Amino acid sequence: MRDISSSLARQALLVALVCLICDVALFSLRGPLPEAGWRGWVVLAGAVIVDAALAGAARYSGWVAGAHAVLFAAAPLLLCTCTGFVVGNNAGILVAGYRAGAWLRTGPAVVALVAMLAGVGAGELWGGGRGSNPALIAISMAVSAVLPWLVGRYTTARGAYIAYLGREADERRRHEAEAVRRAVQEERETIARDLHDVISHHVSAIGVHAGAARLGLPQGEPEGALHKSLGAVESASRSAMADLRRLLDLLHARGDEAAQPGLDNLDELLDTVRAAGLPVRLTVHGDVREIPGSLDVALYRIAQEALTNALRHGTGPVEIELDHRRTEIVLTVTNEAGRPDPQRDGAHRGLAGIRQRVTLFGGEVTYGRRDDTWQVKASFPLEVA
Repeated sequence: MRDISSSLARQALLVALVCLICDVALFSLRGPLPEAGWRGWVVLAGAVIVDAALAGAARYSGWVAGAHAVLFAAAPLLLCTCTGFVVGNNAGILVAGYRAGAWLRTGPAVVALVAMLAGVGAGELWGGGRGSNPALIAISMAVSAVLPWLVGRYTTARGAYIAYLGREADERRRHEAEAVRRAVQEERETIARDLHDVISHHVSAIGVHAGAARLGLPQGEPEGALHKSLGAVESASRSAMADLRRLLDLLHARGDEAAQPGLDNLDELLDTVRAAGLPVRLTVHGDVREIPGSLDVALYRIAQEALTNALRHGTGPVEIELDHRRTEIVLTVTNEAGRPDPQRDGAHRGLAGIRQRVTLFGGEVTYGRRDDTWQVKASFPLEVA
């Protein structure tokens, strides 16, 4: 705002300077300066003053217009010319009329117009030999007073109309954005309700039945594979419910409560897999440093999907390597592929999800058999992430 005010002030000063130069030059070349003596210098000094006032604040536009009208009327009386005269503010009075029409409210603007009409009419009547021709006086009044005043009013009205259109467009964009936001929020809430109704009840039931079955086993029986399996089902169902609650909170846009799991939660994920009977070992290389939150979530989800595939289709221990390099971070999950290729065993959707997550960050992913092992390797460039 301050820059705009400074720019307007500089432009007003430039306009005033140009008017002053034009009026002084015209009066010096065509005016009666040599014959009029001190009277001519008085008119010239008055022209310099009223033209310089054009650089003043907009609130003084009415007074400046009045001063120009007074000079326009008084110059012929001082110069006493009857055959073609030049007043000292021929250019300045045009700008003064424009300013009065553009920058003043209706009441003060009309008063300024009346003053200018009176000044121009009196000046034309008292000098230049036009007193006997009312048509020429009327034309001069229209050109020097009415026309610049009307242009000023039109410019202000047009600027106000453009501003109104801009505000209307901004308001329409806000309404459209709000409508989109509400529609997205309603859709998210619908999805959240469906997830809750369709999935959470079934997952909760799985956990409850697994716990009941585990507690219903004979007390004297040692904790064997059946106990471990039922315990793993309970743990997995609790983890699934925790993830589901995070997703529901995210869909409901509940801020910090909607935090997604990341690499800090990797140990909990590994404990769940170990409880299911699959040994897992995590190895971290390089200097651990902070990574973007979205990439943190992506790495966790990729590890989760790879471990799920290992539980369903693999055998033997699982090796997870997290390599923090200078320009990238690489996640590698390797397990013994003792069963058919997971791509032919229903895991292709999970692998496609991994590929999509990696592509989103501009990374690279490879997966497949390596001799007797199955390996998933995803690398993310940290600059892109």
